[in-house]
Order: sequence, then structure tokens, then C-alpha cells
Amino acid sequence: MTDWAYSDVVKDHFMNPRNVLTQDGDIRIDGEGRVGNVKCGDEMRFVIQVDDEKGVIEEVRWKTYGCASAIASTSLLSEAVKGMTLDEAFDVTPKDIAERLGGLPENKIHCSVLGDKALRAAINDYYTRKGLTEKVRTEKARIVCQCMNVTDHEIEEAVLEGVRTYLELQEHTKLGTVCGQCKDEAVRLMNGYVERHFSPG
Repeated sequence: MTDWAYSDVVKDHFMNPRNVLTQDGDIRIDGEGRVGNVKCGDEMRFVIQVDDEKGVIEEVRWKTYGCASAIASTSLLSEAVKGMTLDEAFDVTPKDIAERLGGLPENKIHCSVLGDKALRAAINDYYTRKGLTEKVRTEKARIVCQCMNVTDHEIEEAVLEGVRTYLELQEHTKLGTVCGQCKDEAVRLMNGYVERHFSPG
């Protein structure tokens, strides 16, 4: 049997996850976010209950079909954002959560972003339901490789899944395999995402 590759905090949240959605009636759903795809083995549903006057998250529930990293990171996230304003919660990063978990294996970081993406989708859904569409925050994907139609979001996803070199990025996304003019920008973005998600501090 191999050793457990995770911290005790991860193990605790994996074995005893907090705020799991058991049935729709146990929380007033003011906002809901879903990301991932159950066919791929990773799907996340995140719901929030909001104090409208204060703009503060009162309760959260979530459910996932993901792995230990997805479960533990979302469990910790669900505890962390209770009592936060919607803006504060929206700005919590996967890196913040990974640090509070005592770290995650690099090949599992991509699992930990499910909860944060679903939370942001739930916050945007809350604003949409309330008619506050001017507060919805979305990031539009930007095409980096025109030939293969590869976006900056796809480069970030590749980094989260373990890509660290330009060759690996090409193999993962097919970027730069036609004219190659996007290489410098792609490498800059790749290195920036590695810094954002994996550098300490």
C-alpha cells in the first residue's frame, strides 16, 4: 500500500467533508453554480444562501463526483467563505485554498479549481437572479493561437493539469503547430500561470 500523499488537513476534509448538499431543501438556494462534466469524472455543484442586506454569504452547500483533492478543497472553501461578502468570496483563489490545506500534489491542483469555479458561477447566478447584472464578473477567453483557435483559458487549464514546457503545451493543446507565431505569448502566459498557481507566497 502506498503512503497517503496528502496533508492531515486534506485527509480530514476528505474523510469528513463539511457542508455537503444532501437534499435541495436544506438550504435556500439564492445562487447556484455547476462546472465540469460527470462523464469525465469531475462535476461540481455549489449553492449559496445570501443575506441580501449585507451582501454576505450565510450558508453554502456543494456536491461533487470528483477526487479527494476536489472534495477536500471544496469542503475547506465552503467553510472559508461563510460570512464573507460576495466580492471577498469571489476573489478567493485555488492557491489560497491549497495553502490552507497544507499543499496538494501538483498533478491534483487542477481538481481543486472546481469548487472555486462553481462558487464564482453561483455568485454570478445570484446577481443575475436579483437583476444586478452589472455586478456579474466574467472573464472572456482570448484567442492566443489563431491557427488552432487555442485560448488563454486553455493554456491555464493545461498548466493546472501539469504542463510546464512549450513542447508539453503544444502536445496538450496543439498550439503553435502551424505557423508558430504565438510561441512567445504562449510561453509568457504559461509561465505566468505557473507563478500564479504554484509559486509559494
